[in-house]
Amino acid sequence: MSTTVTFVTPKAPAPPGQPDISYAPDYAKWQARAARRLKEGNLPATLPEGYPAQLTGDLVWEGDTVADTYDWTYVLSAEQLDEIDQAVVHFKGLGLSLGHLTAETFPLPNLHGELRRLSAELHNGHGFFVIRGLRVDEHSREENIIIYTGISAHIAAQRGRQDHKFNGQAADVVLSHIKDLTWSQNNGSIGSPAYTTDKQVFHTDSGDIVSLFALETSAAGGASKLASTWRVYNEIAATRPDLIHTLSQSWDMEVFEKADKQYTERPLLFHFPATESTPERVELQYGRRYFVGFGALPRSPNIPPISEAQAEALDTLHFLGEKYCVNTDFQKGDIQYINNLAIFHARDGFTDTPEKRRHLLRLWLRDPENAWPTPKVLKYRWDQLYGGVTPEAQVLPLEPFIRSAGNKGR
Repeated sequence: MSTTVTFVTPKAPAPPGQPDISYAPDYAKWQARAARRLKEGNLPATLPEGYPAQLTGDLVWEGDTVADTYDWTYVLSAEQLDEIDQAVVHFKGLGLSLGHLTAETFPLPNLHGELRRLSAELHNGHGFFVIRGLRVDEHSREENIIIYTGISAHIAAQRGRQDHKFNGQAADVVLSHIKDLTWSQNNGSIGSPAYTTDKQVFHTDSGDIVSLFALETSAAGGASKLASTWRVYNEIAATRPDLIHTLSQSWDMEVFEKADKQYTERPLLFHFPATESTPERVELQYGRRYFVGFGALPRSPNIPPISEAQAEALDTLHFLGEKYCVNTDFQKGDIQYINNLAIFHARDGFTDTPEKRRHLLRLWLRDPENAWPTPKVLKYRWDQLYGGVTPEAQVLPLEPFIRSAGNKGR
């Protein structure tokens, strides 16, 4: 019998007028909604103007076959691990705060070229890779954060702001912990599956690159799944072009942090025509909970409910993600990097034990040298992430906390 958890957090109540949809996707409801809408008819039969019938290239892959042509795991050698250890000693000797970690203060003269090649793979290749072999148990928590942040600085120099305060004080929090905190005193405040053992459905994070470092894996379950949004796009474009219209039109997306307006209006899917220097691209940016709520943060009744078309589009993205995903076999000591504009990700539910508790660290990154164009409507969000982040104000917490966007008590 499987001990893997799927969903344990109670369903968030839906606001008036919301379609019958929740954070936990329901395959039967998706199929019934699709059949009902197709029967009703009057759906666009062609793609929005300018959108491609099919995308091509290394970013179009399927989980069942991608391993035949792409080895996404970069295994560190003993010499490279020694170089990393020397960089830790070097950085600690500088007496600087963790926010000062850069490719210069964490020197990796031999590994640097490989890490730059891997950054190019993120942006111009298959869109993901895993670095394997870090010796987590040989280092303190602070040293593991130094190693993770230092290596990442060679791949993408900019770290994104994941929270604007820490311990009640203004701060640029650039590192967060992904861990089950439902056993803590803040249990009733959790509004994000990141702090539970629940399955996380397919979604993107914020920014250009999302990275995760496994300090420890779970006793059972918790598989990390990635899917090519370009492959999913191709499927939708070929079979349901009306949903490309839906995804590329404006949605009312909830803002869970304190703001003047508790929702923002923007598309989920963006198209960039080819230029002299860049190929044609589509970019996807969304999280399901911002439209249906989760746990202690249900969708606000003060925001317009989503439409039936939008409900179908959310389920279509998730179930096609499941169809075409790859399991990266995430292990203790692995760092996973993904192009957050072209790959979306999910996590299976999991079971912890007192001896083995899943614990990941997360960075949101940007490589100015290789970065894709930012959709105009998202520039405000990119400014929130990357604008004005200084070494002095950066906080990289050593212990887990519930960030404001997932915290009812924010």
